[in-house]
Amino acid sequence: MISESVQDYLKAIYKLANSPDTGDGVVTTSLLAERMGVSAASATNMIKKLADIRLAEHMPYQGVELTEAGEKVSLEIIRHHRLLELYLSEALGFAWDEVDAEADRLEHAISEDFEDRIDRALGSPIVGAHGEPIPSKEGDMAVPQYLRLSELSEGDRARIREVSDRDPEMLRYLHQQGLVLGARVEVQGKAPFSGPMMLTIGGGGNKHIGMEVAASVFVDLEPAEASVT
Repeated sequence: MISESVQDYLKAIYKLANSPDTGDGVVTTSLLAERMGVSAASATNMIKKLADIRLAEHMPYQGVELTEAGEKVSLEIIRHHRLLELYLSEALGFAWDEVDAEADRLEHAISEDFEDRIDRALGSPIVGAHGEPIPSKEGDMAVPQYLRLSELSEGDRARIREVSDRDPEMLRYLHQQGLVLGARVEVQGKAPFSGPMMLTIGGGGNKHIGMEVAASVFVDLEPAEASVT
């Protein structure tokens, strides 16, 4: 039986290794410690434990990389987490800034039968409450290549497909601004020197959105002739 703490580390390593900001396969000890909120020494001890049970490979002075077995476990936990987030949102009415913490508490406890029932109740979804892909039961997960909203240029039109779930306050702000999954946006202008973007969101008026906020939103570009509705 794999402990909850081991599962939490595996999930964190997988996410960091595949993040558009930090992902290159190998996760440094300092980055892992920061994500887990522990000291570098504590992270190193867990990395060694993961290596001992062959769920990760410890590379001294470099960091850690998941083995095939470790990646399989991490994807199973991520599947639990994202199905739970979606169920909490769609079936129980939780706000999208609340579901991550609730799913963290539940993801280790559900049985495979419970997972299957949630999956069927939701219609076998392929994306979660924040737009992230949900791994299949077999452990496969297609990772779409979206652009950050902050990367768009004046005149670009796009549809929001995913948002970062790291910060509940950011999620609340995104919702307040209408930057939700499926919303269309058009870039009306970008201030220089990392200044704010002016966006038309849906059919509403123009809004100024800071670059930090825009960098947490992932979009698909639409053809130039598409209108914002």
